Amino acid sequence: MKISVLRKKIGEKGRWQIFEYEPKEPGETVASALNNINRTNPGERIIWDCGCLQKKCGACAMVINDRPTLACAVKLADIKGGLRLEALRKFPIIEDLMVDRTVLRENLLNAREWLEEEAVMNEKKQELLYEASRCLQCGCCLEVCPQFMPGDKFFGTAAAVPMIRLINCSKGDEKKRLRKEYYRHVYSGCGKSLSCRNICPAGIDVDRLLVSR
Repeated sequence: MKISVLRKKIGEKGRWQIFEYEPKEPGETVASALNNINRTNPGERIIWDCGCLQKKCGACAMVINDRPTLACAVKLADIKGGLRLEALRKFPIIEDLMVDRTVLRENLLNAREWLEEEAVMNEKKQELLYEASRCLQCGCCLEVCPQFMPGDKFFGTAAAVPMIRLINCSKGDEKKRLRKEYYRHVYSGCGKSLSCRNICPAGIDVDRLLVSR
């Protein structure tokens, strides 16, 4: 298998490097292939981010054959032809396949996304809250969103999901505050294209969450 990786550093245009790779196991993923390439080519180490490698943390998000997803979720056996790996394009590049996703945290801080009072647990909304809690903050949804650009006031689905979770755990004036921030940074800027719907690696029911506030 030919694995093409866009090698890039801050301020550089970047270059494609091709690795000839022979899968080691039937269930091997893109993530394990990257680890194996780095072990056998220490002088040409590919810079990328990873954590749990079990589709739980979202750290290994990248663009695989033009689709943003998790490297640990894509099996080589499911790839037809070659493999093209690029970093997410809507975040500042660090190097190769690693990007700086600090904007995700900054957006939540700018929207004052925290509870100042005790959370209200509503049994009727437990399933909804669990659904929202599964967000990995990987950024794949923002990669395909036509409205999201880092630095704009529209924060996208990556902010919408945790915001909706807090709105449904709050009450009174705090609920009004959170709803106001939600309208300002999510609802008013969303074009409802729902391109995020089918791209979420966690399979979150985005449609349901967006109408649950």
